[in-house]
Amino acid sequence: MSIIWTIIIGFIAGVIAKFIMPGDNEPKGFILTTILGIIGAFVATFLGRALGWYGPNDGAGFIGAIVGAIVVLAIWGMIAGRRRTTTRL
Repeated sequence: MSIIWTIIIGFIAGVIAKFIMPGDNEPKGFILTTILGIIGAFVATFLGRALGWYGPNDGAGFIGAIVGAIVVLAIWGMIAGRRRTTTRL
């Protein structure tokens, strides 16, 4: 059940992270944004467990999932921005 909650929280966190961090290099589609949010929730869960913030059966909280989604969106923006500048040359 923990994975299902992580996906649901990640879905919502991805949508909120997109509203918090809009930009030209961010993904345009709703589905890609939510997938990156789900990945952010899994990243937040993994890092929280590695740092000892969460127990072995705990998942990232809502705020942690939003922060993880923002980090993943920022990385996506850097990669997409770099790809756009190299293709324009």
